[in-house]
Amino acid sequence: MNRSVWKCIAISLVLCVPMAGCAVDAQARAQAAESLATSDPGFVEFARELQRNDGLDEADVLATLAKAKVQQGILDAISRPAEAKPWKDYRPIFLTDKRRDDGIAFYRANRELIERAAAEFAVTPEIIVAIIGVETSYGRNYGSYKVLDALVTLAFHYPPRAKFFRGELRQLFLLGDTHMAYPIEEMVGSYAGAMGWGQFIPTSVANFARDYDGDGRIDLWNSLPDIIGSVANYFSVHGWEQGKPVATLVTRRADAREISPNGLEPVYPVEQLEGWGYVPAQAMDPAELATLVTLDGSNGKETWMTFRNFHVISRYNRSPLYSMAVWQLSREIADGVASAP
Repeated sequence: MNRSVWKCIAISLVLCVPMAGCAVDAQARAQAAESLATSDPGFVEFARELQRNDGLDEADVLATLAKAKVQQGILDAISRPAEAKPWKDYRPIFLTDKRRDDGIAFYRANRELIERAAAEFAVTPEIIVAIIGVETSYGRNYGSYKVLDALVTLAFHYPPRAKFFRGELRQLFLLGDTHMAYPIEEMVGSYAGAMGWGQFIPTSVANFARDYDGDGRIDLWNSLPDIIGSVANYFSVHGWEQGKPVATLVTRRADAREISPNGLEPVYPVEQLEGWGYVPAQAMDPAELATLVTLDGSNGKETWMTFRNFHVISRYNRSPLYSMAVWQLSREIADGVASAP
């Protein structure tokens, strides 16, 4: 096959435009798609894995991968996450008057939908709103990167987490176009491949996203019911306990026992922590399981007693700074919604 015919085949694959005079059989199409991936040999291995393990067509996967652009900006962004900051610098990013006021306005404008989803999924309504506020400022900033670009860049060019992002890229292909509102190569999101107002990565879309407006597709960008229902379902599945505490400040006695909790999962009864010298600012159920989180606040060290719901928030983002920001924002929104407009 001469060079001009090969070029014609390649162009038709990338643009998905039938070219007159190009008789492309299945074998030639597969060879052409593979030739487009020679700039990154990992593409071929990945495409073959998806064909072997998931039944996807290798040539189709390669043709889609060929549309991705590796972006240095994505690699730069993932190397400087906000969670690397101390709490005294992290808090002012998310706990602003504007974010609070916008959250109050968003809740009031969508009260029926938010409270219906909160009741159905047994989740505190202001937590749903706060997540959307922290993640995307209520849909104003859900990212400008093609999700395909982000995941290809990180799966093949970011060794520290290549395995994780390779799994997310696989899941993006498995989402396909059948129940998503847009083709995967058109989806836009964050530098880490998170999508929509709630910033769901592909595995979260697959496991927790909901078609809450019942139109037969999931739209996390332009359907408020889908957005709100999906966030509510995420918290429900991860074990949110309606009416239970999230966190409270503690006073540490001078003779308090030194403990180093391993993670955010609550494992100590409140009465045990109190016996060790950590006194909560408000009365708590002595049997409630909790743990301790210490943050670098603007006035020095802050010690918090955190509970199961705090751990549930951390399933969205494992940083205790993130969980604290979401919870504190939710409290401010709740207070504002409860007051007269």
